[in-house]
Amino acid sequence: MAPKTATKPKTRSVKGAVVALCLLTAMNFVNYLDRYILPAVQEQIKREFHLSDSQIGSLTLWFFVAYVLSSPLTGWLGDRFPRKPMIVVAALMIAAMNFWTAGVHSYLSLNLRHAALGIGEASFGIFAPALLADYFADDKRNAVLTIFNVAIPVGAALGYLSGGVVAAHHGWRMAFVVSAIPGALIALLILFFMREPQRAEAKDRKKVDKASVMSLLSNKAYLCSIMGYAAVTFSLGGISWWMPSFLNRVDGRSMEAAGTIMGGITVVCGLGGTVTGGLLAHWWSKKTSKALYLVPALSAILAVPPAVLAFFGPKSVTLPALGVAVFLVFLGTGPVNAATLNAVPAHLRATAMAGQLFALHVFGDAFSPKIIGIVSDHSNLRMGLAITLITFVVAAVIFFVGSKFAPPLTHSLEGAAV
Repeated sequence: MAPKTATKPKTRSVKGAVVALCLLTAMNFVNYLDRYILPAVQEQIKREFHLSDSQIGSLTLWFFVAYVLSSPLTGWLGDRFPRKPMIVVAALMIAAMNFWTAGVHSYLSLNLRHAALGIGEASFGIFAPALLADYFADDKRNAVLTIFNVAIPVGAALGYLSGGVVAAHHGWRMAFVVSAIPGALIALLILFFMREPQRAEAKDRKKVDKASVMSLLSNKAYLCSIMGYAAVTFSLGGISWWMPSFLNRVDGRSMEAAGTIMGGITVVCGLGGTVTGGLLAHWWSKKTSKALYLVPALSAILAVPPAVLAFFGPKSVTLPALGVAVFLVFLGTGPVNAATLNAVPAHLRATAMAGQLFALHVFGDAFSPKIIGIVSDHSNLRMGLAITLITFVVAAVIFFVGSKFAPPLTHSLEGAAV
């Protein structure tokens, strides 16, 4: 009888970890689906409201201003209170903002809607990875966060596809309304079926005080992880936002076709890159803990040549080059998130994720779409997109430096399920 008694809690804990991973990955999928509808329909919005490229770029600026300003509070909450109810509230808020889009009839209200959406997405983006980290040990997190981040290319792809198709037949507002339904359903599934895990290091009851939070500013492994990721996000955010318009204006494709093409490239190449990068980091990390930094570094620097071809090459190579660039960019998404969480103590994970999100958007994609739009207004979209090549190189340098400070990986976690 003793062995059965001993294994039951472990079995329940493993089941709870799997349920949490599945539900949070599903919500992350919806999260990115919502985010990438706007780039797919922005040409319709631009025509309806008579906007410049700079004004279109401002939509994502206000989204990330709200995202960034709410991050410190959500990080503080996540390190002190149960995260499950806050994840449910965030998911329902995202769904509500998408339903609200049906009543948007001015550029100002669209900005307000997008800013409110940013608060919901920031909350989920901080709470979910921190909760998963309490379920899984250090050496499992790369695989777990690779699965969680598979939702990024898949969700983005469906956002492009559904946004372009629905907008072409029913108007751009309906594309957002349709996306609200799965978000609300998943929020309810999380409410009823996901359990809050025991926090790692719970027995130590470590206090999250000002000194411990400020220690993150001297943590070189953490800083290199988030700043390298911020540079990649500057590039990826700008490319993701403007590439459908590039295919529409420069490549001569319809809005629906541009959305379909971007969706196909993102899901096939982005998903392939995410999985390949996770597997490569898993294999490489058995030899060195630097792998979680070296894979993102190689990902960023290798993406530059195909990106140059996509922006400036002949039309015949635009799509193949774009596909290769997307594949390479997504190699680093799983490993870099694992690197961030492994670089900090367990009691600071939510705060660390808040810091990461702050950096990603203040130094990353909060401004890149607008900057590209300004350059495009004064020259052309090719030159605007060329800015992203510089930040890819910057990202690679930061990650290579960060590999020198990579902490060792451990194979156990107190209180974890797996």
